[in-house]
Amino acid sequence: MDHSKHDHNEMEHHGDHNHQHDEHVGHAYHEEQVEEGAHGGHHDHHAGHDHSGHAGHEHHHHGDFKEIFLKSLPIGIIIMILSPMMGISLPFQFTFQYSDILVVLLSTILYIYGGKPFYMGSIDEFKEKAPGMMALVTLGISVSYFYSVYAVIARYVTGEHVMDFFFEFSSLILIMLLGHWIEMKAVGEAGDAQKALAELVPKDAHVVLEDDSIETRPVADLQVGDLIRVQAGENVPADGTIQRGESRVNEALLTGESKPIEKNPGDEVIGGSTNGGGVLYVEIKQTGDKSFISQVQTLISQAQSQPSRAENLAQKVAGWLFYIAVIVALIALVIWMIIADVPTAVIFTVTTLVIACPHALGLAIPLVTARSTSLGASRGLLVKDREALELTTNADVMVLDKTGTLTTGEFKVLDVELFNDKYTKDEIVALLAGIEGGSSHPIAQSIISYAEQQGIRPVSFDSIDVISGAGVEGQANGHRYQLISQKAYGRNLDMDIPKGATLSVLVENDEAIGAVALGDELKPTSKELIQALKKNNIQPIMATGDNEKAAQGVAEILGIDYLANQSPQDKYELIEKLKAEEKKVIMVGDGVNDAPSLALADVGIAVGAGTQVALDSADVILTQSDPGDIESFIELAQKTTRKMKENLVWGAGYNFIAIPIAAGILAPIGITLSPAVGAVLMSLSTVIVAINAMTLKLEPK
Repeated sequence: MDHSKHDHNEMEHHGDHNHQHDEHVGHAYHEEQVEEGAHGGHHDHHAGHDHSGHAGHEHHHHGDFKEIFLKSLPIGIIIMILSPMMGISLPFQFTFQYSDILVVLLSTILYIYGGKPFYMGSIDEFKEKAPGMMALVTLGISVSYFYSVYAVIARYVTGEHVMDFFFEFSSLILIMLLGHWIEMKAVGEAGDAQKALAELVPKDAHVVLEDDSIETRPVADLQVGDLIRVQAGENVPADGTIQRGESRVNEALLTGESKPIEKNPGDEVIGGSTNGGGVLYVEIKQTGDKSFISQVQTLISQAQSQPSRAENLAQKVAGWLFYIAVIVALIALVIWMIIADVPTAVIFTVTTLVIACPHALGLAIPLVTARSTSLGASRGLLVKDREALELTTNADVMVLDKTGTLTTGEFKVLDVELFNDKYTKDEIVALLAGIEGGSSHPIAQSIISYAEQQGIRPVSFDSIDVISGAGVEGQANGHRYQLISQKAYGRNLDMDIPKGATLSVLVENDEAIGAVALGDELKPTSKELIQALKKNNIQPIMATGDNEKAAQGVAEILGIDYLANQSPQDKYELIEKLKAEEKKVIMVGDGVNDAPSLALADVGIAVGAGTQVALDSADVILTQSDPGDIESFIELAQKTTRKMKENLVWGAGYNFIAIPIAAGILAPIGITLSPAVGAVLMSLSTVIVAINAMTLKLEPK
């Protein structure tokens, strides 16, 4: 809908319609605001992100964990069959002469190949002065490997039996590789939303050459300025402007606009949208990274790679654990050497280092956020800033735009009333559609399409003239009719006008013969959203550019506070005022004139991803343009934050309890942990954290 055109002719049409889209003016203001203030201070809550602390999850380039795990598995199994666990032979184990030499050779291969991602990762961590998970794993496998090699050499040199840890060493490497493979798989699954978007864009495009012949080219080779032909039913290969042809284009998957949109020469089309019945010739305006789909994909990947406060905390805790584990292990080594012997001391030291590996902690947040991002994307919720999830759980106020957010933003005929017995309702509708026949603005179009839906043919008018500031008048079948605003008619009418509706009166010979009530319909899920906000103790406030009467109508139906006649500047100041009162504010808008407010709010939610400004200004984008999705977003925020907390407590709490036990603090009462049990417990905690993350689900809509 071209709102600017609508504003321009509104006065000439029905006198008081002009309030309906006031909130779409002021574009010049919002651009200046975005330039000056909105992005400059874009969310004070973004400050303090410690990106360096994210080191623990940047090691995926040190190898494909699936491949390394599968190749290491047979070597590890052979080692475990040939090596007694803690010196005790298990039923499936056996040894033969010099089998321990074979074990040393296989363990060396496993240490070099299977251990490589870990010690390369730990080098990165030490370079960044942030030792964490990788450093701990490296410590555990290195201590157990080198001590075990020493044990075998000592057996052959001195002849006395020195216990080795090859069983523990190989099981630890296999468990760690498996854990990382699971993590990579989970993080990879969250990229499905990007893949789904990429699949909307066709692989090839039909390029029109200068001699009007058609050449099929890969979409990647398209240049800005190329003319392409899009056949009926095909997906548009890239963003562009229609040069020739007319059709209806379905952009639902991209912008949330459910109805196919009529497109004519000069109109823009988005790459990935589906062409309806006509053939379109489109000049390419954006390709590759600058295209709409590519920008949305970038948003998703940014959301996944951006550490949140919880993630930074997890990384810090992993750092503390590294130092705690090393210190406790050294203390254990010294004390057990004094009160027992070197092998016993090494057993407790290795166990401490094995059990301290914070794998569960390292997985705690990424698994939840990966799951949360893909779950959100499947519901049409693109979360650009993951911190928005954490902030939403503490929100006090939600400021909502009206037109296009709570309402459809399209005029609809809400009611047709008769005031004269000589006309039927159908005849009144035919007259209304006839007198509006020459007009192209939304109010007229809504009356014409209403007549079409009812199967009523418009009356053919001989002449139609505009009555300045009041409405239109015309001649048909020898009668003169006027369609004017209620204000211009100047008399009270005996009819119930729907709340927030605008009334146009059909007049013949100075007498009202009928009236049509037009309004901006509430979206079906708006009422449910308001109920959900109140249930979550979030105060809803509607801030709209519409006039008092229209705003009051919608506010009364929804039972919320409202502010009418709000310019973009007023909305911006409202959010400033609420933030000054130390309230956490969520702003929901259509991303055009609401851009400054979306950027200023603690969390900005743009309804509909169709505008570049929305992509730039908001933290969250609702691609379906459905207010009910805000309810889903609040649910996603609460559940994600809860899962993060649960996983952090489990991942860190387990380590803080297990490390002292592993070091032998409970040995005097007969409770000790072997490295193998340590490895099993540690992997068990990882599995629990992973299962907890995967149980994150949203209620079905």
